[in-house]
Amino acid sequence: MYIGIDLGTTGVKLLLVSSKGHVIRSISKSYDLLIPQPSWSEQNPNDWFVQTIQGLKELVKGNEAKVKGIGFSGQMHGCVILDDQDQSLRNAILWNDQRTINEVEYLNSVVGIEKLLALTGNIALTGLTAPKLLWIKNNEPEIFSKISKIMLPKDYISYKLTGVFATDVSDASGTLYFDVKNKCFSKEMMKILGINATQLPKVYESYEVIGTLKKDIQQLLNLPNDVLVTIGGGDQAVGAVGVGIVDSGSCSISLGTSGVVFVASDEFKIDHKSYLQSYAHSNGKYHLMGVMLNAAGSLKWWSEKIFQNYNYEDFFMKLDKTPINDSIFFLPYLTGERSPINDPYATGVFFGLRLEHRKEHMDRAVIEGVTFALKESFELIKNLGVKINTVRITGGGAKSKIWAQMIADIMNVEVVTIEIEEGPALGAAILSMVGSHEYESVEEACRILIRPKDTLYPNSNNVTTYQKKYQLFLGIYPTIKALF
Repeated sequence: MYIGIDLGTTGVKLLLVSSKGHVIRSISKSYDLLIPQPSWSEQNPNDWFVQTIQGLKELVKGNEAKVKGIGFSGQMHGCVILDDQDQSLRNAILWNDQRTINEVEYLNSVVGIEKLLALTGNIALTGLTAPKLLWIKNNEPEIFSKISKIMLPKDYISYKLTGVFATDVSDASGTLYFDVKNKCFSKEMMKILGINATQLPKVYESYEVIGTLKKDIQQLLNLPNDVLVTIGGGDQAVGAVGVGIVDSGSCSISLGTSGVVFVASDEFKIDHKSYLQSYAHSNGKYHLMGVMLNAAGSLKWWSEKIFQNYNYEDFFMKLDKTPINDSIFFLPYLTGERSPINDPYATGVFFGLRLEHRKEHMDRAVIEGVTFALKESFELIKNLGVKINTVRITGGGAKSKIWAQMIADIMNVEVVTIEIEEGPALGAAILSMVGSHEYESVEEACRILIRPKDTLYPNSNNVTTYQKKYQLFLGIYPTIKALF
């Protein structure tokens, strides 16, 4: 049996999976999100570890002797810094934190976009790790001077479990101090940031074993045998493995807190026009990715914070009965936005409200707005010459067939759901299987273990209506962006 650990933004999910891909047990544990100031987002790394250990205890109970390996997935870009005693110097700054506007401006304007593209394959965005390090350097110099280790969130957990200071190519790709094409840290970016190689972990491919559980952890979990630990990867790349997006040109759309359009590629490509992310993939190759900050996060905000309504099944049933050819639009920029507008000042907007509108019309506008925003990245990737005919969906939003059908209609593609939809946690378990030589490659494991369930086809009438609405949606942000 193999364990997949997905360290998310709202909690950690742990899966116990057989070598045939069957989920034996699933455990989820939550932890707090800290917002010390508006647009800031932090977490205590020790909370991740405490909840992961508690989850592992419950997960392996009764199957302790059967556990062979563990793999990881984790929220990307988070900045975890330790002193020389391995104590956290401050709370981790997360992927959706927006405090680094000045640092991003410095990197893109003074260092320069073309130089960043040449060194890393990507431009600076507020969520990435490098701007966070610059912010700490500029605003917390005493803390910056004490940094002994710089980690990403999942790597903190793997370090606590193994004692091995490691990362992987997919997660490191999102730091902006990693040379993605050549899969190594950029010496010039380290110099720009004021950090050095001794503060950075050894880099592995996502399916490589970095060691075994420490003896004290093994005893704590009552595991009688050594357990191989595979480093895993960033949640988007590992989530793509969890739905079988490993062949070049295959595409997934993740409907988690953030929304991601992910396309696998055998070759490294740089987007010099709209600056989509170009990262290493968990299968040893590469991928292109467009990320919006609030996908299912917009739905959570609308349903839970505004209306305190947690019945999502009822939400989508009512939404499905509202007319498509309506005039109301929603811009889902609740915490600024990354792809494709890269505007940290953007905010959420309802546009086109009329007296006859009810909550159900606004419900539809929220989901349509998120899907239109995802379509922007989808179209940009296609414009790079990538042919995409089928999309696999993952994340919490993928549980709704109504949303899946909307994606099929708005994107005008076939949408495939997966029999076992466990996303990054399943991908992490699969990577552990490959690391433990249960399968020869990530591709082989995915062909055998990932089983498609339903295929939804575009409704031609809806496609026509949505194409008109999409063009109107595209016109709203450029018209009002100066007002943000």
